[in-house]
Amino acid sequence: MNTVFKRFFLLSFVFLFMSCTAPGGTENAVVLIKTTSGEIKIKLYDNTPIHRDNFIKLVKSGFYDGISFHRVIKDFMIQAGDPLTRTGLTKEQLDTLSTYTIPAEFRKEYYHKKAALAAARQGNDVNPEMRSSGTQFYIVQGKKYSDAELKTTEDRINSNIKQSLFSSLIKEVADSARLSGKPLQESEIQERASMKMFDYLTTHEDFKFSDEQINSYLNAGGTPRLDGTYTVFGEVIEGLETVDAIASVQTNQADKPLNDVKIITMKLVSR
Repeated sequence: MNTVFKRFFLLSFVFLFMSCTAPGGTENAVVLIKTTSGEIKIKLYDNTPIHRDNFIKLVKSGFYDGISFHRVIKDFMIQAGDPLTRTGLTKEQLDTLSTYTIPAEFRKEYYHKKAALAAARQGNDVNPEMRSSGTQFYIVQGKKYSDAELKTTEDRINSNIKQSLFSSLIKEVADSARLSGKPLQESEIQERASMKMFDYLTTHEDFKFSDEQINSYLNAGGTPRLDGTYTVFGEVIEGLETVDAIASVQTNQADKPLNDVKIITMKLVSR
């Protein structure tokens, strides 16, 4: 199957599922994930409504049923949601992070603690707006961090945020000039974007971990380096032992489990 046809097929497949209308009652949603390694129960956060409603629509449509956890890294996370893992078209499945995206919903109170549910996405170089994949998600296993490691991580997060913002400003200035019919030289684009960046830096504080985050990463663990750049929209409330079991399976060099770990079904349940 050629790449163009595969992409068209995948987009059609995703939007077919997304066209299903979900009934009301999306607040305080809890989802039960039945996998071949056990069950995981997650709650979805109401303060990330775009991700919550998108996830619920996919769950109700049966989109995730039969899909594999295609990327598993011990002490980091387990990732699923690539529809190609249901088809078995190729031996090495490709990530499909660019086929359908939704806007980021970063909230300070939601972070990558152990058991966090978050949206996967493409990297900042091709996705400076940090938009989330509409289908792919991961659950954090993580590890414990020291104070020194958290300080280094904090610096790295600030660097990533600023680099991504500057890339967005470059694109914004260039697109605006082009649409106005007066395209700019590269040096002019850089200068105008730098001025906008200066305005941002003088009016916004750097990212800093809260006391709650620090305590959580020191004592329970997680993946703090992704805070502020990947959307967290829920958390595991039961079945963390299943997450740990999946995170411990043997994988190949591409972090794909040697033996498929599949989602049998997902459904909305009461707490």
